[in-house]
Amino acid sequence: MKGYDMYLGYVILYIADVLETVRFYEKAFGLSCRFIHESNAYAEMETGQTALAFVDETMLSHSFRKNRVKEEPAGIEVSLVTDNVNQRYDHAIKSGALEVLRPETKPWGQIVSYVRDNNGCLVEICSPMGTSL
Repeated sequence: MKGYDMYLGYVILYIADVLETVRFYEKAFGLSCRFIHESNAYAEMETGQTALAFVDETMLSHSFRKNRVKEEPAGIEVSLVTDNVNQRYDHAIKSGALEVLRPETKPWGQIVSYVRDNNGCLVEICSPMGTSL
């Protein structure tokens, strides 16, 4: 990327079922799949400059805490930005996302909400920074 020695290229979630997660993100968040490897162990969603990717958790050779719905979420989130936070939040919940925090306006004017995906990962649905919609 011009002007940067280093930039964020991917956010990668290690999960139990790549295809199921792709379908969930398409349905709950309206994202499109950019790429699925023929092994079904890796996929990327179309999210703009930085890709959101999913990898089958068995592909990681060292130990890590697995993402599970019945456990506390990891201390990381995927943040999806939209001008329609309330609508997108409601759609995600109707599509199977688990409610964490209903949309609320923060002191800096941003509207923020949280859900958990089909793997238990935190997903923030928020307005762009510096706007109050």
